[in-house]
Amino acid sequence: MDWQQHLSRNTVTPQEAAKAIRSGDRVVFAHAAGSPESLVKALMERGPNLRNVEIVHMVALNDSPYCRPEFKENFRFNGLYLSGGTRAAVAEGRADYTPTFFAQIPALFREGTLPVDVALITISPPDAKGKVSLGVSVDYTRQAALSAKLTIAEINPNMPCIGGDALLDIREVDTFVHSSDPILELAPPKIGEVETSIGSHIAELIDDGACLQLGIGAIPDAVLHFLVGKKDLGIHSEMISDGVMKLVEEGVVTCARKTLHPGKIIVTFLMGSKKFYDWTSDNPLIEGYPVDYVNDPRIIGQNDNLISINSALSVDLLGQVAADSMGPRQFSGVGGQVDFVRGASFSKGGRSIIAMPSTASGGKVSRICGSFGRGQPVTTSRHDVDTVVTEHGVAELKGKTNIARARSLIKIAAPEYRDDLAREALEIYGWHVL
Repeated sequence: MDWQQHLSRNTVTPQEAAKAIRSGDRVVFAHAAGSPESLVKALMERGPNLRNVEIVHMVALNDSPYCRPEFKENFRFNGLYLSGGTRAAVAEGRADYTPTFFAQIPALFREGTLPVDVALITISPPDAKGKVSLGVSVDYTRQAALSAKLTIAEINPNMPCIGGDALLDIREVDTFVHSSDPILELAPPKIGEVETSIGSHIAELIDDGACLQLGIGAIPDAVLHFLVGKKDLGIHSEMISDGVMKLVEEGVVTCARKTLHPGKIIVTFLMGSKKFYDWTSDNPLIEGYPVDYVNDPRIIGQNDNLISINSALSVDLLGQVAADSMGPRQFSGVGGQVDFVRGASFSKGGRSIIAMPSTASGGKVSRICGSFGRGQPVTTSRHDVDTVVTEHGVAELKGKTNIARARSLIKIAAPEYRDDLAREALEIYGWHVL
């Protein structure tokens, strides 16, 4: 059967597609902006007729209606990363969180650790050869589609066509629906004085020709503002957004000096504005690959001068990083932070940066603390952490003793907390740091 016949014979309405989902199924949603909203809506409409459907995904840019209390008998969310619409359900025991590195998720599906019954994805319209692009969500979505017993795809003309290993043969998809819904967008973060100061400190650590990995949020975006004037920067990052588009347009990002995939921006997913999505579509500069390639530390390390930039919620005086939980309460997930911290350590001239404001709760809490409290998981170990940055400066931890680390971290803490941190260093560890 040729691909046109396959598409024609297996195209249904979203409501008809949702009927194929049964009670007890594990359903994997495409990641972030790749979520097929017409299929999600149809599944919610079918919800009262279902029991114990497990929904699995990472970041959600929608309001995650399946996590609402009224659907607790119908759906059970299993988060590989939490977002605004899913945190409360996990905290209240109506949903679950599975700790895992982003790079390892495809193997969970492929090897049957998390068998996939149904994958719901979004794809571009097919090209002349019957190839479709996963566009903004290659990451784990590609493997979910290949591993699922049933793969249902929303064909959406708004999905950007991304090259690299972002393509599927349309015959690898079982069922199709059509939609012209806008691709979900990421609102630009608010960048204040603190983020601006952090961004300026980080930019000073980035030389011409460096290859960057950028996390999500105000701090990575603030860094980009200070890179104007740099030359021949490259990108190997799990995601990019509008800020990278602007640097390409200004001639700052060329990828000309990259040692792996020279001349190409390598990503595994995209989040941004419609203008950004339109810019990425059929852009020969950009290639998408599955996350078990992009985030593999052994691959990352093949990029010389790889600078990874990630955020944290808190850092203790040992240099341990808490980035995914607030005490015992799960906030987000590890994502690719550890993948890139370790990848940067393999890179010739590489450096990993953990960046955060020095305080939280309007200045009432120091993010640099003497030690973590009860139930606080460590995201990135002290053995992996390289550089920590706040608005007050840069702390170089790599190769330093415990006492030297504590001194460096206290110097970049908010001034009003430095004496307290010095007392904690003495009380907890017996260190005289002042």
